[in-house]
This record gives sequence, C-alpha cells and structure tokens, in this order.
Amino acid sequence: MASSRILYVCQEITPYLPETEGSVLCRRLSQAMQERGNEIRTFMPRYGCINERRHQLHEVIRLSGMNLIIDDNDHQLIIKVASIPSARVQIYFIDNDDYFARKAVLEDADGHYFPDNDERAIFFARGVLETVKKLRWPPTIVHCHGWFTGVMPVYLKKVFADDPIFRHVKVVVSLYGDGFDGELDKGFRTKIANEGVKDKNLEILDSPSYENLCRFVMNYADGVIVASEEVAPAVLEIARGSGKPLLEYQSPEAEDFFANYNRFYDEIQ
Repeated sequence: MASSRILYVCQEITPYLPETEGSVLCRRLSQAMQERGNEIRTFMPRYGCINERRHQLHEVIRLSGMNLIIDDNDHQLIIKVASIPSARVQIYFIDNDDYFARKAVLEDADGHYFPDNDERAIFFARGVLETVKKLRWPPTIVHCHGWFTGVMPVYLKKVFADDPIFRHVKVVVSLYGDGFDGELDKGFRTKIANEGVKDKNLEILDSPSYENLCRFVMNYADGVIVASEEVAPAVLEIARGSGKPLLEYQSPEAEDFFANYNRFYDEIQ
C-alpha cells in the first residue's frame, strides 16, 4: 500500500472530550494510520470545556493571529497544539473566543443546540484550511468526521480547489449517528455562499436539517464511510444511492479494520 498524507478533521477526539463512538475512532485512526507509515495531521475545535492545563495545550504563535470574516464579522483565529503521549500523535486545535470560549461543545446546559453552530462550523473549516496552508503541507486525503465538519468538503471542491496545497486532494466523509433535531440557522446557505461558494447544490441548505446537510456534504465527497451502526436510515440510503465509493460499517474491533481504511484511501486516490 502506498503511503498517504492524511488530514483528519474531527468533531471530537478523546481524551480531550468524553469517549463516544466518534471521539474514540478519531483517536485510534490517527494513531493506526501513522503507524502504517502515513503522514498525518489531525484537527479539532478547542471547545471551552477542554482542560488546557491538564492536556498541556499551548498556542502556536506563528500559526495564530489571522482574522477570518464570517457573516461580515471579524474573528481571530488562534491555533493551539497538544500531544497524546501514548499515541505519539499531535492534535491541532482551532480556537476563537467568540465561538469556542463557552464551556460546552455543541449544546447549552438545557440540551439546546447553540444558534451559531453554523458559523462555528464555518469558522472551524476555514481555520483548518488556512492553517494547513500556513504549514505548507499538501494532504492527499482529507477525512471528515462528524456533521460539524460538514463545510469542509464544499470548501475543498469550490473555494480552495485551485490552491496548490489542495489541488489533488480526495475527500472522505465518515457518517455517524450524530443527528440533530430541527435545523441550523436559516442563513447558513447565504453565509457559505458569501465565502465564495457558487454551486446549485446550495439550494439543499434552504432547509438546513441534519439529513439535508448530509445530502449536501456527499455531493463533494470522493468516498463515504459508514462509521456507526446508528447512522440514520435515510442518510444511509442517500449514501448508498450516491454512486460514491462506499465502505460499509464494520466493527472497530475487527482484525482488518484499519487495513480496510488504508485500502479505501488507496482506492479513491
């Protein structure tokens, strides 16, 4: 198998957040692919509930300081980094006081989704891509985990497609049982369009439900992975009918689990 340069873009990773299906898989996948000779970079948001002292996060001054404009407002991009010693894996964190200072992940204390989750997702995606450009590190695969990474594929295919860093990249999207009720902010489509995205598929986001976000994301994926048994049936049907290369669900405890991921990366390159 050829080695790849894999950019993991993750909604959550343990030990920085509690163990979930997604957070554990992102942690194990980063380590396993690095041990197989791939070069990796792994990113997640620096949610305010992450204990920076315990996990020894520190700011990377040379990567921080850029301002990103989201919906006509300036937001400072702060990059932090930490290592998972047992895995010898480094994690980059996208931070900003407006979006990530709150002591929560995606919901408030009453279990309601934050009304600006759409903008937080846009900032996260832009922050990752601008940081990778600063690192001058061209990935061959970008693997997105969790709906919060949903803006990443359209940026790669429509905004950053001509950038030498991302010109030849392939996008993999993993599906989880991470659906949400209701819809994201009604202005989500306009905010993405204002980022320079011109595409008829934006119409899908006129009703920015979880199912429609998944439908939108899969238009820009080069491969789709079913990463959970809890994926909503409607989303699974969209994936299977998309015509995109699909890796069906398998138990993370299966002996050939990570080998199958590696093969899947090779197949779509």
